[in-house]
Amino acid sequence: MKLNTLKPASGSVKSGKRIGRGQGSGRGGTSTRGHKGAKSRSGYSRKLGFEGGQMPLQRRVPKFGFTSPNRVETTPINLDTIQALSDKLSLTEVTIDILRENGLAGKKDVVKVLGRGEIKSSVKISAHQFSNSAKAAIEKAGGEAINL
Repeated sequence: MKLNTLKPASGSVKSGKRIGRGQGSGRGGTSTRGHKGAKSRSGYSRKLGFEGGQMPLQRRVPKFGFTSPNRVETTPINLDTIQALSDKLSLTEVTIDILRENGLAGKKDVVKVLGRGEIKSSVKISAHQFSNSAKAAIEKAGGEAINL
């Protein structure tokens, strides 16, 4: 046993001083909170984005544009994707359920078929919306575009 290895028995030393337990504790009075102001009060919680009374960033930055509350977000699926799916699974009819099973659309998604790529086989496609070019390409290949 050497002087540099000595330490108190476990449990004999309390960790830190208890705050707000009177003048005798050494941390009485303001209890480490400083003097006055919002932070010294009980129940204080800083608002999100508060910058000490300075005009917060979200209020300083100019707002512009318009977001329609009635906008319907659609999930786009192109013709080349449908062609690849029908080749892989040898389908003659593509429905929303088949697209969901293969991870191309979510449970509540509104599906819109777009005209990228080309479709070679005559496939009957059921979707919520079709672009004009997609509808023309499907009918040209001998397929059918069915709106839900």
